[in-house]
Formats: sequence, structure tokens, C-alpha cells
Amino acid sequence: MPLLQFTPLQSRPSASFWSSLTSLKLDTLKLDDTERDIQGFLDEGMLVKDRGTGTSKKKEDEQGGQEEGVWVAGSLGVDERSLGSGSGSASNDVAMKGTFRNFNTIEDFRKVDHKKQLFDETVDRLLASFETEPTTFNPFLLVTYADLKKYVYNYWFAFPALVEKPGWEVDDRGMRPWTGDAAELRRLEREAQIEGEAFLHKVVNGNSVVGPVKEWKTFFQDVLEEDRTLVFHDPTSIPSLPGWPLRNILYYLAHYQSVQRLRVICLRGGSGGSTVLDKVYLSSPPASSSTSARPSAVGWEKNVKGALASRTVDLGSTMDPTRLADQAVDLNLKLMKWRVMPDLALDEIAATKCLLLGAGTLGCYVARTLMGWGVRTITFVDSAKVSFSNPVRQPLFEFEDCLGGGKSKAQCAADSLKRIFPGVNTRGVDLMIPMPGHPVAPASEASVRRSVETLDNLMDEHDVVYLLMDSRESRWLPTVLGNVKGKIVINAALGFDSYLVMRHGPSPGTSKPEQKRLGCYYCNDIVAPMDSLTDRTLDQMCTVTRPGVAPIASATAVELMVSLIQHSQGIHAPADLAAGSATTAESSEADGSPLGLVPHQLRGFLAQFRTMLIEGPAYDRCTGCSATVVDAYKQDGFAMLLRAFNEDKFLEQLTGLDKLYEEGEAALEQVDWDDSDAESGASI
Repeated sequence: MPLLQFTPLQSRPSASFWSSLTSLKLDTLKLDDTERDIQGFLDEGMLVKDRGTGTSKKKEDEQGGQEEGVWVAGSLGVDERSLGSGSGSASNDVAMKGTFRNFNTIEDFRKVDHKKQLFDETVDRLLASFETEPTTFNPFLLVTYADLKKYVYNYWFAFPALVEKPGWEVDDRGMRPWTGDAAELRRLEREAQIEGEAFLHKVVNGNSVVGPVKEWKTFFQDVLEEDRTLVFHDPTSIPSLPGWPLRNILYYLAHYQSVQRLRVICLRGGSGGSTVLDKVYLSSPPASSSTSARPSAVGWEKNVKGALASRTVDLGSTMDPTRLADQAVDLNLKLMKWRVMPDLALDEIAATKCLLLGAGTLGCYVARTLMGWGVRTITFVDSAKVSFSNPVRQPLFEFEDCLGGGKSKAQCAADSLKRIFPGVNTRGVDLMIPMPGHPVAPASEASVRRSVETLDNLMDEHDVVYLLMDSRESRWLPTVLGNVKGKIVINAALGFDSYLVMRHGPSPGTSKPEQKRLGCYYCNDIVAPMDSLTDRTLDQMCTVTRPGVAPIASATAVELMVSLIQHSQGIHAPADLAAGSATTAESSEADGSPLGLVPHQLRGFLAQFRTMLIEGPAYDRCTGCSATVVDAYKQDGFAMLLRAFNEDKFLEQLTGLDKLYEEGEAALEQVDWDDSDAESGASI
């Protein structure tokens, strides 16, 4: 009698599985390479007939009347449902349980000992389940290594099968096509969707009855041996051989149910695909499972070359480049959470909408750093054109942008960001921001009103506002609007070899009573902002700074924003000072931002390579953020702004700065000067 042979099972990992693995590795597993449960889906082999005639010919050869057509092999597939990100299975699939392990390094993946241990553990669990109550007869194993920079995945499937010695035999007829009642076969196929990978079948009083494999002895108690039938899902495409899953089922029946002979129905898809083994038997009784040694097992899948080795799939060349870039942008950021900063809230950073007022040197560098942090929404506001002096200092522009009078800086910067990363949501707005000290002619009032409304709407649409303009007075209106709307405002300003980066404090009246409110850009001023652009020489009209100052200030501004967003109090975060003072990086991490200090102001001096952390409280007579100014704008709106633009002394009179000089003089008059001190001073 010929020995029964089995067709090896094939794997079928889908592209959606690798996408799910990528997300799982980056967001959940990180450095965790322990074993996890996985679910696979077994589909049957299928006989596909001639589509033109709908018939299949008999293949008259040694296979004895086997129907001819195109046989399509079934397989064990894994997809987006396998790792827990989905649920359910297709109507013709059988869910299979497995063990999954993703190694952190390619070296660990290649080590034979690791894979052998996992394989042996899978076999041990299978045998242990046979002793109690088997939940699956064919567990599988999948080991992987994912190179997420190149989207190359190394993997190896194993389908452990217990080796029976001596093997099962079949009668001389071997496997034959199903020739019974077609309605009965359809009933079996329906039952297969309920019972799983295998079940028992008998006919009682002309009625079909099915039952679980583990109940063999009671189910077939009064049934003749030749009528005891096992039904299983067969994934093979070879008509003369059964599929790999039958091996473990037969081993279980022989060693744990004392079965030596049975009939097997192999369910396959397509009309005429299912086959029958009328007589499968063991020539001698198997050794007792309690006394025999642990059986050997085989089952590692061969690669496409037929070698016993792992397989590789490269998705990098097949993925949509835009989607590939989108995932790659976040890769380094997510790696921060693996070891260095597990509490980093990257989603909050990515969702932050940033408005950049100024698309010059500071604006270009700020935008690039924001994209590095994964910020997806960046809007530029500027009224200038790209000039020939810009491209070498402003990295979003190039020579062609200067031709023909120059492109709009705001729109050109936005277009450049799109070329760098198509996934960014960016636009440019060509807008001149009205300023104090720059009078508005009656004919221009409507245009200025529209500019104010545009800026007002832009600030409503964004979460963070960057003040990156060239002049001091151009920052006044955004400062006022930022306070009115409670926005985070980040300010950056340059000197020749120095810079200032600061965050504006919250709106008046919103801070806690015990917490002093932090100031804005104008809180140290004793005069209102005025026209600083008129009557300037060439070196005063251009931003004359050491080239390295702008990138440093821009990066510092973005890092300050990110630290502030991560702080538990957000815009109300208290000002941290240098390490060693009352507030240190450690206390800041414990109380607020996991990134460390969240200062109020940073003043950098490149000549000394020194940075100072400064805290500046809000000034009650400030022309930019005082309650007086905020309330006046809320009450009078554009009329108040128009007076600030047209009247030099309006803001000083509104806030009381005009009385500051008089109060100072009065205070000096009240000082009781010592004549001896005066004489001493005169002799110096």
C-alpha cells in the first residue's frame, strides 16, 4: 500500500499586513520583541474550469478520472486583521491561530537558535493542547525583521507538522473526486464555515450529522469503521495529494483517539474540486502518547528558490511616493518615543497649525524646523518679493525665484515646502500688516480694514503665531490680536550677533491669581512703537546679522513652541530659568514638559557663545498686551486701531506711558539730596 504524502502549505502575506506591522512596530511594539498572538486565514485549493464552456474534461491518466482544469493553490494568509487591527474573516476562509515575533535586528532574525526555540515551543504547546482540549490542530509561526527606513521586510513562516512513524497508508485507489450527492457536499461546505478547520461526519437515518474532532469515540460509537469520516479544509492544488493541515489531525486521532482507519473528505473550492480518500490507515498501532518520546516535527517554509531559508519583500519601490514620504517624515520622531522620550505627544505637535508672519530668513528656517517636528499646517504671510540677495540666506528660495521682479515671498515659500514634502498643508498670503506710526490715508482705510480682517481670520484659523518680521512696529497688531484671542505667540528678533526668542504671556485676566503673568515683546518699552523704516541708510534697511544667528534663533523658537505645547499648563506654563536655580530641568519634566525647561525669554550672544534665560513680567502700561489695550480693541475694534496707526501719542496716552516721565520727574523732586554727596559728585 502506498504511503500517504502531503502537499506543503504556502504562505500569503498581503501588503496590508506589512502596513499594519509598520504601524504596530512604530507606535506600540517599539523595542519590544517578545512573542505575540497572530491570526491567519486558510483558504482552500480550487479547481477553476474553462470559462468559455463552463465544463472540465476528464483527465484519463494514472490519476484515474480526475477532473481537469486550472488548479489554484490555497494558502495561509495574513493581512491587516492578523495583528489585531481588524476583525472577522472572509466567508471562505478558516481562521488559524499562530505565534508572531518581530526581531529588533537583522542579526537576531538570522540566528538559528532563536527560530529553533520558537518552533519547539510551538510544537510543545500543540502537544500540550492535545493532552487536554485542542483548540487548533495547525498553529503556525511567523518571524520577521522590518527595515522601516527602506520598507524591506524579512520573514519566515513555519507550519509545524508532527511526524508519524510508520506513516499513514492509503489503498490503491488513492484520492478520487467526489462522486456523491452534490447537495450533500454543499451541506458539508456550509458546516465547514461553522466547525472550523476540521470536523467529523456521519449519516444517521439518512440525515447528515457533524461533530467536533475531539469527540471521535463517542460520536462514532455505533458507526462502522469504514463509514467514520473526517472532513477538513484542503488548501492544496495537487489533485492526487491532501494538504499539509491533515498531518496533525491524523496524528491527534492516532495517538489520542486510538484511530487506525478512517475515511477523509478533502474540501476544495470550485465545482468538482473536492476529493475523497476512502481508506486511510496505519499498518500498526501507534505508540502510546504517554510513553513515547516527543515526536519530531517539520514545517519551515522554503523560499522561492526552493531553499530552506527566509523570504524578503521590498515594498519601497512599489509604494506611493507621497505616502512613503508621509510615513518617513514621522519615522525619526516616533523613534524618539522608543527610548529617549516615551511621553512625547507627537500627535499634538503634528496637529498644531502655525501662522508665520514673515517669510524671510527667520520664516524659512522656522518652517523647515516645524516640518522636522512633523507639523502639517504652515501658513506664510508676507508682502515682499524674492530678491537676488535672498536665496543664499533664505533656504526656501532659489535663483529662478528672483527673475522677472521676483515671486511673492509668501506663495513661493509655500510652493517650496510642497516640493520638499507634498503632504504638508501650506499656503502663502500676500499681505501688508498695518503698523503704528504709519498713517493711513482716508482713501486707503477700506484696504487697511480688509488687511486687518484677513489677519484676524488667519489668527482664528491657527493655534500658534510666529512674529518673524523685520521691523519692530509690524509686530504690534499681531501682538494685540494674539492677546485678544488667547493664542500662543512666539517672537524672534535678530541683532548683528545676538538674538531674542520669547513667548508672549497669556491674555490679561486668564492667569491664576498666585501666578504672575508673563510679558510680551513691548513690555519693557517706555514709548509706543513708532516708524522705524523711514530715513534709514542701506545698512539699516537690510537685516545685517552674522549668517548663523538666524538658524539658531529659528530653531530655538520652534523648540520653545514644542516644549510649551508639551507642558501640562500650555500657554500658562511658568517661566523656567537656568538649571541650578529654583526651577530646573528635572522639576520641569516632573511638573510640566517632558522636554525640560520652558523659559520665557532666551537672549543669545554669538560673540560670547552664550545664552541667557530671562523672565519678564507683564507691564500694566504695555502698549501690546495690557488690559487697557485689549479692552479698548474689544470695545472699539478697527476705530481703535486706526487711531493707533495715525496718532503718534495715542497708545502712550491710552496706557498711561505719557505720564511715566512726569511721574519720574516728580519722584526725583521728592528725593532729599545730601549736599555732601553733591559736592563729592562735583569733584569727581
